[in-house]
Amino acid sequence: MLEKTVRMNALFDFYQPLLTLKQQKYMELYFLDDYSLGEISEEFDVSRQAVYDNIKRTGVMLEEYEDKLELYRKYQLRMAYYRQLRNNEEEHDSPSPGLIKTIQALEKLEEEGTT
Repeated sequence: MLEKTVRMNALFDFYQPLLTLKQQKYMELYFLDDYSLGEISEEFDVSRQAVYDNIKRTGVMLEEYEDKLELYRKYQLRMAYYRQLRNNEEEHDSPSPGLIKTIQALEKLEEEGTT
């Protein structure tokens, strides 16, 4: 469950502007503020089932956005490359072939994001 919550939080960060205000609020309360379905339903004066259905549908939408746009996956790759850069930099005083290769991979990944 924790892994799913972390993933939903990350996807929400990337795709929040694509959601309606109501979807944003439900997701924010449920995943970020740790509200229960009952607490959200009381705040919005709707049934728990309505809140559950909205959160479930919104989660599916976020996954569909990620399947198409891959912003989160590419972000994770960039972060891994940045870690490699830092590790290589700590190991060597001057740029190494491994560092250059990592930089090139970063550049390629960033170019993919702009097309």
